[in-house]
Amino acid sequence: MFLLFGILLLLATFSAKISSRLGIPGLIIFLSLGMVFGSDGLNLIYFDDPAAAQQIAIVLLIWILFEGGFGTKKELLKVTFAPAFSLATIGVVLTAVVIGFFSHWILGIDIAQSMLIGAIIGSTDAAAVFAIFKDKSIEPRTAATLEIESASNDPMAIILTTVIIDYIQGNLANPVEFALQLGWQILAGLLVGYIIGKIAPYIINKAKLGNGGFYYVLALGFSFLSYGLADFIGANGFMAVYITGFYLGNSEYVYKQSIGRFLEGASTFSQVMLFLMLGLLVFPSQTIKFWPQGITITLILIFIARPFAVFICTAFSKYSLKQKVFMCWGGLKGAVPIVLATYPYGAGLPDGAFYFNIVFFAVLISASIQGTTMDWAATKLGLLHKDKRTSSYAIELISLENPDFEIVEYEVCKDSIVAGKTLSNISFPKDCLVSAIVRNNSIITPRGDTMLLEDDLLFLLVKLEDKEVLRKVLEC
Repeated sequence: MFLLFGILLLLATFSAKISSRLGIPGLIIFLSLGMVFGSDGLNLIYFDDPAAAQQIAIVLLIWILFEGGFGTKKELLKVTFAPAFSLATIGVVLTAVVIGFFSHWILGIDIAQSMLIGAIIGSTDAAAVFAIFKDKSIEPRTAATLEIESASNDPMAIILTTVIIDYIQGNLANPVEFALQLGWQILAGLLVGYIIGKIAPYIINKAKLGNGGFYYVLALGFSFLSYGLADFIGANGFMAVYITGFYLGNSEYVYKQSIGRFLEGASTFSQVMLFLMLGLLVFPSQTIKFWPQGITITLILIFIARPFAVFICTAFSKYSLKQKVFMCWGGLKGAVPIVLATYPYGAGLPDGAFYFNIVFFAVLISASIQGTTMDWAATKLGLLHKDKRTSSYAIELISLENPDFEIVEYEVCKDSIVAGKTLSNISFPKDCLVSAIVRNNSIITPRGDTMLLEDDLLFLLVKLEDKEVLRKVLEC
């Protein structure tokens, strides 16, 4: 088993590199590998336990959402939270209702069943969105809206799914109880995330653990604490985790850069494992039987339900038509809808396999179509900047006390006001120091007469209180 597991991870790693060059989303490759290795493929790894898949998926989604919140900038959250939150609540309901209505009308599926399918597939997926957007430089406000939506729409999707299951079973709660439950999940989740996100940096600074590895353990501990506390009081744990990660990522403390790099690795591992596991859970010979319903629901989702939800929820927000169109196309489905598709199994509904296979097929087709054309859509709409640059170099200032300085990275863009200037002619803050310059993958020693060129990567030592001043000096 461990030998096969190791081979599967190695294949996933190298397949991701190939899929990136071909423009195919990694999640498609990982799901496909899982299906090939699974009991309905080569029968090398047998996995047919939806309940266990739910529990494993929760752990992996905690790491993915925590890192997603960690990387969300405060400035973007301020301007995108309202429309993203609207999409995460009202948008999920609208998507579910439209899918349910058209599925019932076109396919003749029982109205309750079609609404349940709509609820399951109504939310966008954080794992898919973060994985695809990670290495792409989409217009920041648009990308942040989609990321925040995907991280916060789980409560509505989960509650809608459970409410419709209760209705099918004849145990529907009254509307007031439903509204109160939804409000509590969202607001209490936000509060838990805020409290732990504010306390965590203080504890990290005061811990003085000595061994840097324990800071990584501490960070993950906060993510599980956030989810666990929220779950204990009946709030939404995923929202709490995302908000905790957000406040941790926008605070200053020791080992921050190292923690960020560790979380990035943990998130990548979680994405790979999540989609491999869900691929193993699928029996392709059963899923393919539902291709007519799956394709029809996918087309309804992409071309009717998602656009309807986006344009309604952003009607009073300052997005251009191109941004709205891209948000329609960027509403990716992935792990969460597949995990939610196991809920009918857990609830004992007689048609559990029916829901799971239709949803899986629809997710696979949706991710294949939208995921592979994301760059094309962003380029056509003028929202794709150049690919994000990844550097092989990293510099970090480590202090076991409260840090007064920080090492920051800055890439000189084409239109930067510092491009073509020598360091001596740039008005850096008084105590700011350019520590190193990376040019063409080589390190250059900074001197007063060193001229900055496009694509130079600067490492600057700056006082925390001067970071905003430095940003204004360097901003493009």
